[in-house]
Amino acid sequence: MQELTERQQLVLQFIQESISERGYPPTLREIGARMGIRSTNGVNDHLRALERKGYLKREDMKSRALRPTVMGQQLTLDDAGEALGDKTPANDDLLEIKVLGRVAAGAPILADEHVLDTVRVDRSMVRGQGEVFGLRVSGDSMIEAGIHTGDILFVRRQNTARRGEIVVALIGDEATCKYYYPESDYIRFQPANKDMAPILVRAVDFRSTMLLGVVVGLYRKI
Repeated sequence: MQELTERQQLVLQFIQESISERGYPPTLREIGARMGIRSTNGVNDHLRALERKGYLKREDMKSRALRPTVMGQQLTLDDAGEALGDKTPANDDLLEIKVLGRVAAGAPILADEHVLDTVRVDRSMVRGQGEVFGLRVSGDSMIEAGIHTGDILFVRRQNTARRGEIVVALIGDEATCKYYYPESDYIRFQPANKDMAPILVRAVDFRSTMLLGVVVGLYRKI
């Protein structure tokens, strides 16, 4: 396998980032804007080089058909600007996630007493970057969002969220999964069940530490 130039590495990494964060690769124009390349022909030159060296596949000339090969998936952001060294394939396609049963107020999120199990899943099942934990669902407050009792939610640990995102919040001493809607005087945690009322937390009582994370995936055994 031939080594990549610094520019080729950066193009490949941008494609990987887009697929990981959005679920699909960037357009030729997006690649050009990221790399400071004005023409699509210039972008295509880099893509053809990545194909020729075995790091990228395209089913046709459309940018949405771009897919890194197994060798291409080994590159990480830490490789940018560095010559490729050891090319021994690394098994980093699987992500090990700790699954929690219940989260108590004041206790560390991943305290051993709360960890029920671990699951190993393909990284493509989890959007974005950052620390991820699993939470086993109990109840039917989010059934209209396709979340059912027994499902395992993949939650990216963070204490901020955008309006309308599905979050896991610690209210009292229980973790709850709801849509997140900050209003002027209160935070509305909205269930996806027409028979259930939202949970309202006054803005003056709300603390960012109440947000445990944003739901980024779901695992279900059938």
